[in-house]
Amino acid sequence: MATFHYTARSGSGEMIKGSTEGQNQTAVARMLRDQGMIPTNIQNGNVRSSVGDALSRGKGGRIKLDDLVVMTRQFATMVRAGLPLLEVLNILADQIDKRALKVVMRQVERDVESGSSLFESLSRHPRVFSTFYLSMIKAGETAGMLDSILDQVAVYLEKANSIQRKIKSAVAYPAVVTVVAISITIFLLIKVVPVFGDIFEEMDGTLPLPTQLTISLSNFLQDNFIVAMVSTIGILGSIFQMSRTTKGKRLLDKFKLSVPIFGPLFLKVAVARFTRTLGTLVRSGVNILNALDICSKTAGNAVIEDAVVKTRASIQRGESIARPLRDSQVFPSMVVRMIDVGERTGELEIMLSKIAEFYEDQVDSAVAGLTSLIEPILIVFLGVVVGFIVISMFMPMFKMIEMVN
Repeated sequence: MATFHYTARSGSGEMIKGSTEGQNQTAVARMLRDQGMIPTNIQNGNVRSSVGDALSRGKGGRIKLDDLVVMTRQFATMVRAGLPLLEVLNILADQIDKRALKVVMRQVERDVESGSSLFESLSRHPRVFSTFYLSMIKAGETAGMLDSILDQVAVYLEKANSIQRKIKSAVAYPAVVTVVAISITIFLLIKVVPVFGDIFEEMDGTLPLPTQLTISLSNFLQDNFIVAMVSTIGILGSIFQMSRTTKGKRLLDKFKLSVPIFGPLFLKVAVARFTRTLGTLVRSGVNILNALDICSKTAGNAVIEDAVVKTRASIQRGESIARPLRDSQVFPSMVVRMIDVGERTGELEIMLSKIAEFYEDQVDSAVAGLTSLIEPILIVFLGVVVGFIVISMFMPMFKMIEMVN
């Protein structure tokens, strides 16, 4: 019997952490469900993950989604070709470049060789393989459709990776330009403006109001630069710590969805991820309650997660999927209506796929639109700020020239 550390959601929605003994993660998950709790994370407390060992020794680096996509696609191709599972795992371990993932696959190969199923072997590495990935593998092994399931997993990961990259590019560009603009402004105020300020002190007369504002701001930054930096770091650190708590994460995720311009984009990403995950799981034969449980863990947003958890609880009481989604007031009405139609016509997975494709296209269009919209706005902002500082410094000189003339 091994010791497992778990995090689970109680019937009232409270997150509970604890430890228990069990034969494996599946047995622990079953025990927690029997106690009325929904497990969200279960880790072996006695044995560290192989990838954790590799990373702690500085070998390989962080396993990215791209690495899993390539490995899963190769996995599916070799299984479809009829190669024995052990030989497939051996080939994968040989050709994987990422050292941490190579260590994991070697361990998986040894576990399968010793008699464990593929699902059990992969589930010993929760830091690498998500709950979604493991559930799909389990469904594929049970139904004898591992090759087609792996294909579906690869497609899902590719879609998720594509959206992830687009969101990063949409957020990273304005963030970088904003940081550059602020850095240039601070440099001008601390290094350039004081030079002009010393010259203006020797002049008689009153300085123009813009010049006075610029010099006052420059003096303030010079006197309080360290305090301002420490305060900024403290605020960012507080936000980071708050995001690690359940309540804080929920507040931040709710704020993300309400932010102008970016809020609708984050909602579209969350809807696309939810429908793509649920559709893939339902198509693979995963029970709807288990599928919703997995969707709640992979939602990526606490507000969406809460809505999915409530939906799962409503289905347990015999209600439909669409009604609790509508009551959550998070999902767009079009999504709710299409899910309702799919549920009534028995084509839920088809409707979910159509919704996912629609919102993935919407994310593409939104990212392209944001890039084209934010770029000129940030350039104008930078030009106005720098231009104001430059003009405010030259205004007294123009006045001096007029006096001389």
